[in-house]
Amino acid sequence: MQARYATVLAIATSDSGGCAGLQADTKTAQALGCFSCIAQTGLTAQNTQGVQGIWPVTPEFVRLQMKSVLEDFEVDATKVGLVPNAAVCEAVAEGCREFGLQNLVVDPVLAASSKDALAQEDVPSALKRCLFPLATLLTPNLDEAVALLDGRDIASEADMKKAAWDLLAFGSKAVLLKGGHLPLHTSEGEKVVDFLVQRDGSCLRLQHAHIETHNQHGTGCTLSSAIAAYLAHANPLPQAVSKAGDYVHQALLAGKNIKMGHGHGPLNHAFAPLPLKPKA
Repeated sequence: MQARYATVLAIATSDSGGCAGLQADTKTAQALGCFSCIAQTGLTAQNTQGVQGIWPVTPEFVRLQMKSVLEDFEVDATKVGLVPNAAVCEAVAEGCREFGLQNLVVDPVLAASSKDALAQEDVPSALKRCLFPLATLLTPNLDEAVALLDGRDIASEADMKKAAWDLLAFGSKAVLLKGGHLPLHTSEGEKVVDFLVQRDGSCLRLQHAHIETHNQHGTGCTLSSAIAAYLAHANPLPQAVSKAGDYVHQALLAGKNIKMGHGHGPLNHAFAPLPLKPKA
């Protein structure tokens, strides 16, 4: 049997500014020693200051891209990012079911870091109905969790933990609720806390020091892709999530003082790249 590379499929929109979306996904996968394939759900005109426009790809062409990749490559993990409308969401879910995709990480992107809306209003219900029940892991931030939980207030660590468990009811095997939008004040300084909850009843609390920087555009895309990359390397889910969090933390540190564009710049995805190696 010939050797191959660990492979991640990213299903998401592009980012013309290169900070988020498929550009962040492919940079992350390669930095973590994975080969990256893509299926594009839309094109965005955006930069570090905001989103100027979005052009969805047709559902039929999204399915064709997935079919092209999955009939030729052996994919070890898949990351789904922004699906701009319900029809595209349904097409992605159909493709995931048809090919029996495992290690499916769904990042329910609804808006950009600039708060510009990216997904249409029908997307949250479509995600709950079509994609979440297929997912190994959901990775919502607090704003996305609020939207998915019908506007519930999430203002404390206790609120976060309860919200994570409630999001699990939508059918995924696990939920990682990210606390980057709610830094917590501790005796050791500000901390960012995430909660990983799983169907076996386990709950893992993850903590990193809060990093003050304007260069956090694409953090969510990067984290979900990093988790997919570590899953592609056969790490158990808790270990993949922990390693991915450490990678994002280091990428933020490495890029925190760099000036790219006039708004919120990118992480430094390539601060310590791993070489592509044949998969064992």
